[in-house]
Amino acid sequence: MDIPRIFNITESAHRIHNPFTPDKFATLGAALRLEPGTRVLDLGSGSGEMLCTWARDHGISGTGVDMSQLFFEQAKRRAHELGVSDRVEFIHGDATGYVAEKKVDVAACVGATWIGGGVAGTIELLAKSLGDGGIILIGEPYWRQLPPTEDVAKECLAGSIADFLALPELLASFGTLGYDVVEMVLANQDGWDKYEAAKWLTMRRWLDANPDDDLAQDIRAELASAPVRHATYTREYLGWGVFALMAQPKGPQG
Repeated sequence: MDIPRIFNITESAHRIHNPFTPDKFATLGAALRLEPGTRVLDLGSGSGEMLCTWARDHGISGTGVDMSQLFFEQAKRRAHELGVSDRVEFIHGDATGYVAEKKVDVAACVGATWIGGGVAGTIELLAKSLGDGGIILIGEPYWRQLPPTEDVAKECLAGSIADFLALPELLASFGTLGYDVVEMVLANQDGWDKYEAAKWLTMRRWLDANPDDDLAQDIRAELASAPVRHATYTREYLGWGVFALMAQPKGPQG
């Protein structure tokens, strides 16, 4: 079980596998007012940076699930580096359909909503692990500005314009699903640059070390096109954020 090999190659040096920077995760943890002992579930946990730093900074306990063998191993090493291996555990497995045995205070999917077939399905999945009054975290792209054509949307690595919503529409969609938006932290262009540009050096060094690999031609093509594509499209059109949600109360006010 693993993710496609190209992602393990291009993001092998990444500590965070999305446009967030360490300060953004710190901002989010502070904004959520995390207390020691808070239980966090992170589906699609990548290399574990969110859980590990929150365990260090806020005393949370947590479980992360990711299907990348490489990221799983990196997460375990990060927990050891930060001295939080006793508070966080990582599972190498498919997060699709994963439900915690014990209810958690925060259930997160930060940038992998494909596990639930999209935002709505992922929220439904996370809710199965969430205790009363808990918070769901969804990390999701949105359009900073609507692409003028479907071709532009595809250059942003979307299947179509309809794959993502503008920020106001995305926020409104949470309400239609029965959730209040109680906090949000948005990535910025610097975060996109750090996320995307870090791949380029990784790819070049990998190509130098593996010129005859079966994927070398694909990696070479990606390295040749990625910088201009990012500057032209992703950086200008695509936003990304983490949105904190709480179920709306039932009854007359719900």
